[in-house]
Order: sequence, then C-alpha cells, then structure tokens
Amino acid sequence: MKNAVIYARYSPGSKQTYQSIEGQLKECYAFAERSGLRVVHEYIDEHLTGTNDKRDSFLQMIEDSKKKGFQFVLVYQLDRFARNRYDSATYKAKLKKNGVRVLSARENITDDASGILIEGVLESMAEYYSAELSQKIKRGMAISASKCKYFGGSVPLGYKVDEQKHFIVNEETAPIVKTMFKMLAAGQNYAQIARYLNERGITTSRGGKWNKNSFHCIFSNRRYVGKYIFHGEGIDGGMPRLIDDNLFDEVQKVLAKYAAAPSRGKAKVEYLLSDRLICGHCGNKMTGISSTSKSKKIHHYYKCAGNYKGTCKKRTVRKLFIEDEVIAAIVGNGTERNRYGILTDEFIDLVAAETYLLIQAEQNDTEIKRLENLVAENQKAINNLMQALMLGKIADTILSQIEKLENENKELQDTIATEKAMQINYSYADIRKWLLRFRTLDYSKTKNRKDLIDTFIYKVILYDNKMKILFHLKGGQQSELL
Repeated sequence: MKNAVIYARYSPGSKQTYQSIEGQLKECYAFAERSGLRVVHEYIDEHLTGTNDKRDSFLQMIEDSKKKGFQFVLVYQLDRFARNRYDSATYKAKLKKNGVRVLSARENITDDASGILIEGVLESMAEYYSAELSQKIKRGMAISASKCKYFGGSVPLGYKVDEQKHFIVNEETAPIVKTMFKMLAAGQNYAQIARYLNERGITTSRGGKWNKNSFHCIFSNRRYVGKYIFHGEGIDGGMPRLIDDNLFDEVQKVLAKYAAAPSRGKAKVEYLLSDRLICGHCGNKMTGISSTSKSKKIHHYYKCAGNYKGTCKKRTVRKLFIEDEVIAAIVGNGTERNRYGILTDEFIDLVAAETYLLIQAEQNDTEIKRLENLVAENQKAINNLMQALMLGKIADTILSQIEKLENENKELQDTIATEKAMQINYSYADIRKWLLRFRTLDYSKTKNRKDLIDTFIYKVILYDNKMKILFHLKGGQQSELL
C-alpha cells in the first residue's frame, strides 16, 4: 500500500467554512480507500486564497516531499492545489522530482492536459538550462545564505530558531541527537534506536513516534557538523555543531553498509508507459511484468490487469516494441512520410508561443513590487531625515534612524535580488530551442526516452492491431496508428 497526504484549504471572504475543510477531507479519505492508498498526514491552510503561494502548510508539504515519505498528494479538486496553471505546473514538477503525484478526489483526471505539457516543458527546460539557472540560483542563495538564517521549513531536531532567525542549540533535544549518533555507531540498528526513544516518551521533531524510516535524514544531515545548507549548497561553520567529525564519519560508514546491503535487490527495470498504457478491449491498465525463458534470459512485457481477473484475453506485448512505437509516433521514424512525428515546425512554434505567453501572463511579481515599494518608502524617510539634519535637528537621534533605515534597505535589496534570481524567465527562443532538441536526442538512452514520454504522452490505448495515442495537447489531440 502506497502512502498519500491530503492537502486542503479554504479561502477568506467566501461562504466556505471549516466544515468545507472537513468535507474535502472526507472526499479525499474516501478516494484513498477506493484507490488502496494509506493517508499518513494532512496539510491544511485556513483563510488562505489560492492566489497566494505563501501558504505555510502547502510549502511545508512541498518541502516534506523530499523525504520520500509519501507518493501522492490528494486534493478535493485541482483548484485547491494552486492559483494558476503556471504555479500548478511548477509545484507539480517539484513534487514529481521527489516521486510524488497530485490526484484529484472529485475529478476523474490526473491533470489538466495543457498544464501537463507546460509542466513537462518547465521541468525538462530547467534541466536543459541547468548551468544558467544554477548560476542565478547560487547567486541568490549566496546573498541569503551568507547570513546563515532560517528561511522556513522544518527545523532539524536539536536546534531552534532565535528572534533574529538564526539557528541555535536546543538544550533539550540536542543531547537526544548525540545519543542517537552514538547508538548507531556502536552497532545498534534503527529498530533498536526507535524502541529506546519511544520507551522514554521522546518524540520526533513533529511530535510523532519513531520508526525505522525516521532516521536516515537525521544521520546523513551535515548540519550537525556545523554546515549551513540552503538549496543544496553549504557554508562551513554556519550552524552550531552538535556532532564531532569522527562520530559523524563513523555513522556515514554504517549508512554506506546499509545502502550496499544485498537485500537492496536487483537492477531496476523502468516501464516507461506505466499508468499510461490502457487495454483497448477492457479499459484496464497494462502493467509491467517480466518472465525468464528456458535459457535464463529475462524478458519484459506489458500485461492487461484484466488478465489477472480472468475478464480480458488481451495478449501481452513486448515492452521494447511498444515503447519504440510510441517514441516513433512522437519524433518520427526518419522517413519522408513521418520525419518528425508530431514535432513539426508548426507544432513547435505553437507550443513555444503558448508556453511563453502563459509564463509572461502568469509571472508573479507581487512580492518583488511590495519589497521595492518598502525600499522606496524607506528612502523617502531617509531623505526627510537628511533634510532635518541639515536644519540642525538632534544629530544623534537622526543619524541612528538613518542608519536603521539604511540597514533595513540593504536587507530588502538582498531579498529582492534573491527573489529575482529564483524566477524562471525563459524566452520564446529558449522554449523553441528546447523543443527542437527532441528531434536529435539519442533514444537508445532510457533517460531521454523517459523525458520524451513524460512530457508529451497522456494515454496510449492499445488494441490487437493498432494503438491510439493521446498527447498532452489542448483538446487531447490524438494520433491513431495501425
């Protein structure tokens, strides 16, 4: 059974009440039960509109998805998730990177078709332009992280945050962290450490009980040796140290042994059409299976779920064959008749233009404008104080006020620079260039095949002698292949 979390919110100034939150939760729990999902947490934002992406519970959910503790986010309807298609695509791309999908309890769809296409565009372009984006992000990160301040998210066990937003040692929980490291280094396993903590009434940083899945992020967290970490970059000495280097290194050796354990299993085979390949006879999904021949060679197929129930006689299909056919439908097979598949010049121009216009129309500069207005107000106050100083007013008091305002403006300018550095601002040429590259990628590589299918394919309906492909285009554009 896979894990899911529920996200629910209701807006201020509407007829919605907390009962509507309860109604959303009820629908989501019923959906989870029908779908065989285990709900492990609820994230709820009260009195917050979807036009505001500064939603504490929502952002905490995005952050928590990095811990790999759940695979799905359940919402009552997709409009509960994000304010617009651009934000929806952006946050879904972040969740997808962490192995998490968004599901709607009331809508019989996985995502909006054009939204999925843009999600794929943004996600793949972010990777393609990683060098440029990384430079911008690092610049913004350097400005913020140079202060080694707390910028939201969960506070690691053993620390707390003071009034100046700096991390300091939590004298109550820091000894717990040290004890845990010593126990693991001494040969005790996760289950034994969890039992030790639970028996003494010690809870996790979220107030829950400990289990075997609670520890890896703690034992691999380099903050405990004094490294301040922000967006994957670190500053030595930016955090109070809780664990010495020798103990930390010993624990990393234990984690390496866990990772190399034989029980981790065989090489993983990725079925690229999972959740997309549908049986044309009965409508069930076709899932990936493998079998071993007499010569001990492993073969991979897609098989209709109806076969297991005895309700469908659809034949299995070879994994490589069907995936090759789908890829050829997108990028073409090199012949004059099917040189580029759907990636024609007209299609690329259309998608590039629509994506560019959408990003421009829905780019959110509200926070930057608010900060810039504060800077302007402070500067106006500084000018007035300078005039008062020239007229012979009390110098010490005025100079102190000017210094305070100038320091505040410096902080605001740093924050503005960070906000601007983190914004995605692709040009039309960037988007078109990214789409054109799909014509020339090496599709013998699994990663390229996966990126192509994830970006463009919504569903593939497979019959005995033909298949129908639904692309992520407006109106669910189809291509029927014999």
